[in-house]
Amino acid sequence: MHLSVIVTTYNSPRWLENVLWGYSVQDHRDFELIVADDGSTDETRALIDRMRNETGLDLRHVWQEDDGFQKCRILNKAILQARYDYVVFTDGDCIPRRDFLAVHAREAEPGRYLSGGYHKLPMATSEAITRDDILSGRCFELDWLKAHGLKSSYKNSKLTASATQAKWFNRLTPTACNFKGSNGSAWMSDIKAVNGFDETMAYGGEDREFGVRLINHGVKPKHVRYNAIVIHLDHKRGYVDPEIVRSNKNHRIQIEKSRVVTTPHGLFK
Repeated sequence: MHLSVIVTTYNSPRWLENVLWGYSVQDHRDFELIVADDGSTDETRALIDRMRNETGLDLRHVWQEDDGFQKCRILNKAILQARYDYVVFTDGDCIPRRDFLAVHAREAEPGRYLSGGYHKLPMATSEAITRDDILSGRCFELDWLKAHGLKSSYKNSKLTASATQAKWFNRLTPTACNFKGSNGSAWMSDIKAVNGFDETMAYGGEDREFGVRLINHGVKPKHVRYNAIVIHLDHKRGYVDPEIVRSNKNHRIQIEKSRVVTTPHGLFK
């Protein structure tokens, strides 16, 4: 199955490099990787050029000028550049486990989108991860993570669940099956049917609003929370504005109530 993988980034080349190493050792090899860059400096461009040569990845860079938080706009630009019929969305601070893309490819179904999650790491653990830790896969091992600062938690079951356990956890979890921009996937035909992401939305539930319109279109959500695994590297979030988050939530609730499917501010204006 051909996959188009879209990874968003903004001025975080160290974390992005670790993420790209994660994609270099995926079990599922039939994919293109598009870095959707919301205005990073030339340091990120140079990193992508180097990593293309070092990893052999089918790696492309879609960039726009820095105009504040415009993630939805760069996502739409990347979607329009994608070559394949199924799209996996994630972020440049989420390192994928070796089987990440294989899970998305295996679990994909017509009329469904997939909703994953991430396992958030503290900064000390994030900074301890090296290229070799990623290539070997040990940065996904619970003992290694605990030895490097991860605290005990019931959430760690994401990392240790067997295939059978993951299947049942995905069915039984009380967590809402919202679309996750850090770990989600959908068919290109459905993405275009809802006209992609709403570019009027800044940070705060913009991916969830996209998922609501997919549901309004008739697409049903499906959990891959316990088997499509990424670890989330810590970072500051200076772009968070509580007022914008509240406004986005109100907008999303209205979209849900009125059963709106498309946005006029999306892929096609």
